[in-house]
Amino acid sequence: MAFDSFRDFVNQLDRAGELKRITQPVATELEITELADREMKSPGGGKALLIEQPTLNGAGSPFPLAINTMGSWKRMAMSLGANSVDEVAAELGSLMKAKPPMSFREGLKLLGTALELRHMKPKLVKHGPCKEVVHKVASSEVRVDSWPKAPDWKNPSTINPQPSTLLNLPIQKCWPLDGGRFITLPCVVTQDPDTGERNVGMYRIQIYDDRTTGLHWQLQKVGARHGRRYYETGTRMPVAIFLGGDPVFTFAATAPLPDGLDEFLLAGYLRKKSVELVKCETNDLEVPANADFIIEGYVDPREPLRDEGPFGDHTGYYTLPEPYPVFHVTAITHRKDAVYPATIVGIPPMEDFYLGGASVKLFLPIFKMNFPEIVDIALPAEGVFHNLVFVSIRKTYPMQAYKIMHGLWGMGQMMFTKYIVVVDDDVDVHNTSEVIFRLCANTDPQRDSIFTKGPSDVLDHATSEIASGSKLGIDATKKTLDEGFKRTSSKWMKR
Repeated sequence: MAFDSFRDFVNQLDRAGELKRITQPVATELEITELADREMKSPGGGKALLIEQPTLNGAGSPFPLAINTMGSWKRMAMSLGANSVDEVAAELGSLMKAKPPMSFREGLKLLGTALELRHMKPKLVKHGPCKEVVHKVASSEVRVDSWPKAPDWKNPSTINPQPSTLLNLPIQKCWPLDGGRFITLPCVVTQDPDTGERNVGMYRIQIYDDRTTGLHWQLQKVGARHGRRYYETGTRMPVAIFLGGDPVFTFAATAPLPDGLDEFLLAGYLRKKSVELVKCETNDLEVPANADFIIEGYVDPREPLRDEGPFGDHTGYYTLPEPYPVFHVTAITHRKDAVYPATIVGIPPMEDFYLGGASVKLFLPIFKMNFPEIVDIALPAEGVFHNLVFVSIRKTYPMQAYKIMHGLWGMGQMMFTKYIVVVDDDVDVHNTSEVIFRLCANTDPQRDSIFTKGPSDVLDHATSEIASGSKLGIDATKKTLDEGFKRTSSKWMKR
């Protein structure tokens, strides 16, 4: 199911009983965080929240704010247009296993798959709802298509569009010591200047003033790689940030896709409808036509970097200020009935646990293509994404667990994983208690552990050096004679 707008998705959550509407004014400074944090830590992720009257320094924002919209397995599945995340994973897995047809029936099935894949490729259109209101910041030019009447929050068609700046969007200050307001669910579009390949990533955006922000693309991210090429040539780098639209865009921006694979291809496949793109007003980048907000601009390699942060992060600590590029806003466009999407980052469980978990489920078939012995993978909430990984395998030869550890550390964002625990195929890796039991029952610490070094997440405050640290792998599988286990094995107890 494809959603026509973020408001369309929010209304679907409302009809499904997955939404709480907050009608009284709520401050974007800290108060939204307090409400959202309580909700995210409720059993099963609580409900999505629609803040109908967010306030900025006491004044109302013209846009409602929705948060925790993907903060449960049910809402995560709804954002993908499915009954469950497992259903989507199974469909993607069958695609990965597709083989040449051996019968007419298999041929028809493969043809059906091919017809579904036709939606993967995005298509360019001339106009889109994301440009119903256009504000070019540099020239203060405002263009509004068909001005509606006085605002009525219960009837979005009557909401009065206002020329938008970064200062009247309901951007949160999440935690007391944050360096300012941060856009927390931005989809950042950049382009490789050499190949023209597009990337959509999620990098937090700190608001400096009404025309400039920080752009926190981490060292190992694709956007940073694109940026380095522009810095090498000294040419101005176009950047576009979009918020909202179909929620599958947000998922695609966070998915661990290989460098060079367009995130809009994944989005088109998941929504079973091609992503319609429009060209930006002030640069040549293309953005989703049905997005709620577009923020256009550039990075100038000739100007100095500027400190971004501090920012309350996944680990419960504030990441310290570090120098990052400055993003200059040249235009803001939006829908007349735009809804501002947001999240918060902090001590788990948070909404991002479900985003990360969905990525693991969907990309597990790809892991299995590389490592057929893998049964399942889990990223416990306590590991805040990739710090801690549990993986179960069908063990058939000595030291196989170590092969898996090294292989996973070499795959994309898995390079950031600090701890990998490998268990046998009869262990449910989503049951942390069961994994820890096997960890204690099956390991001798010195024999079954390996330390290595590699890249670390720049947000990891525990490493001695930024972006560089150590990793620990633990083989918690049952040991064999070939692995140096010389004692007579006791028989495993089973109920």
